[in-house]
Amino acid sequence: MVAVRRKSTENGLSNETSISAKKQMTETITHQDEVCVNTIRGFGADAPAAAKSGHPGAPIGCAPMAHCLFGHVMKYYAKDPRWFNRDRFVLSNGHACVLQYTMLHLAGYDLSINDIKKFRKLNSKTPGHPEVGHAPGIEVTTGPLGQGISNCVGLAIGAHHLAAKYNKPNFCIFNNFIYCICGDGCLQEGVSSEACSLAGHLGLGRLIVLYDSNNVTIDGDTSLSFTENVIQRFNAYGWHTQTVKDGDKDLSAILQAIKKAKAVTDKPSLIEIKTTIGWGSQNEGTEKVHGAPLSADDIKQLKVKLGLNPDESFQVPEETRKFYADVAARNKAEYEAWQSLFTKYGESYPDEKREIERMFGREINEKVGRVILMKSEK
Repeated sequence: MVAVRRKSTENGLSNETSISAKKQMTETITHQDEVCVNTIRGFGADAPAAAKSGHPGAPIGCAPMAHCLFGHVMKYYAKDPRWFNRDRFVLSNGHACVLQYTMLHLAGYDLSINDIKKFRKLNSKTPGHPEVGHAPGIEVTTGPLGQGISNCVGLAIGAHHLAAKYNKPNFCIFNNFIYCICGDGCLQEGVSSEACSLAGHLGLGRLIVLYDSNNVTIDGDTSLSFTENVIQRFNAYGWHTQTVKDGDKDLSAILQAIKKAKAVTDKPSLIEIKTTIGWGSQNEGTEKVHGAPLSADDIKQLKVKLGLNPDESFQVPEETRKFYADVAARNKAEYEAWQSLFTKYGESYPDEKREIERMFGREINEKVGRVILMKSEK
């Protein structure tokens, strides 16, 4: 296992130079951001209603943090979903998948509004939990609580390993981060405790978890079964921790917390973001919005609050389209800069470049292939 705790060029975070294709966060929050968040919340209500089943509460409550990630922070290129150096996003609380499908659509991935309208339908690209292979941009299959955040630890180990092995002086090929949204239920699971303990031990600075702390489970208030101090537990694991008190509206605080987390290169980060499940709905802040669609009347009054047409479903205002078109243009420029850097890398390190392409292309090493062939012929 790669020792990633050491603060050196091995972690691929502390040696970035001017030649590296480094993501620059956009930190200014405008009215356009509010429109985008309200768009996402509208989808969070509409998709479960159309399917007559699903979980609207978390997608509505997590809309601000998801917009911060996809609209301001993350490095990705929707036209090449398998880009080696993309940031990875995992929705650990997979029941909130309408949130992920909405973000993938807005970000320009091959996922249409019609696909989202088929949410939870047989053979659709939008099943009731995110599944690899159904829609581009889904990094891992999630659903069982705790699975996604645990997968993220593995992804972060991989990111640190690739940076340690392949980054060279003046060539920071791998500098991506792993971002995860998880909920109270994920942190109640034993598997997440084991994985997060390991992440702290290894000092996985590339892992940033946004904890949707809404104090609600499908059975009621978390006080029924979950009263520990999560921040103190993660401090004990060796994580860097922060709390955003108003995750419903304070996008600037969310962005600043993520910026601080990215600057901590020798520890994984947990950002507790206090949110209101089903924000703006008639039963906001209760288990009633956790796992059942909102009523038609509730959706209408919510859309009035959001500045949306109460009689129209799956609305994407022009301001939202424009915002994410600008994001796509920035991402394209960054992607092309990285491709140019990778080409130059290959001129100086041709063997390493071929090895990287072989790994991500899932091609078997020629020598290994001959051994397998010899054994199969016996």
